[in-house]
Amino acid sequence: MAAIALAAAGQLVGMPAAAAAPVITTIPEQPVPPGQTAFVDNPAIVNAQPASIQSWSRLPDPETLAVQFTSGTPECFGVHAEVQETPDIVAVKLRSGNVPEAVDRACIAIAVFGTLTVALQAPVGDRAVVSIT
Repeated sequence: MAAIALAAAGQLVGMPAAAAAPVITTIPEQPVPPGQTAFVDNPAIVNAQPASIQSWSRLPDPETLAVQFTSGTPECFGVHAEVQETPDIVAVKLRSGNVPEAVDRACIAIAVFGTLTVALQAPVGDRAVVSIT
């Protein structure tokens, strides 16, 4: 019978590491700051990575909210949001990556303050808004 070797980190050799548990963070509510760059949700982004949400804002349509984040320019970078709702919580998972048309081209390295409108199934009301990374 073959022996099973353990790696230094306690993982079985040859076995995939367990996925890290998601981090859930309460996001502060703030009015939409002036000078934000509007992004459009883009599920086609590539090389997607978790993105931090800095704040959220109520919008005139009660079944939407805006999330604010820092990203690269929208000519090269995009974001995609997934929303999970319960009676008490609105959880937003934001991912940032390259837009497909920018994969093989040079992009400037500049940060922009972005905002993304996110659709909800029901008004936010007094529910907590959290980020999942």
